[in-house]
This record gives sequence, C-alpha cells and structure tokens, in this order.
Amino acid sequence: MTVLAVTPKNKRELLMVEKFLEAFNVKFEPIEMEDKPYNPEFVAKILQGDEDFKNGKSIKIALEDLWK
Repeated sequence: MTVLAVTPKNKRELLMVEKFLEAFNVKFEPIEMEDKPYNPEFVAKILQGDEDFKNGKSIKIALEDLWK
C-alpha cells in the first residue's frame, strides 16, 4: 500500500480532492497538520531533554572521542 500526501492550497481545492476520492471509493483520512505537526510524545521528549540540559543533567563528549 502507498500513502499519498496531498496539500491543497485552499478549502475549495480540498473539497475537490475529497469529492474526487469519494467518487472512486478511495479511503482517506483528513489530518490537520497546522494544529499538531509533531507527535506529542516526541515533543515531550525533546522538551524534557532541553530541561535536563538546562539543569546540568547531560554528558559532554569531546569531538575527538565521539567515534571511540
């Protein structure tokens, strides 16, 4: 199965795409990307990492030791 990402420029284009898919009995699921472009669990991990770094809960590795 292949997933297609379609980005209509406006509501009229969105309506036209939806009608087209319905006419061909193609299953689709609208997802609002403006509201939540990232997975909330992922965002929480990133924010927690930033907070840990600010609180000194991090490890510094010298660049020359990175691949050891």
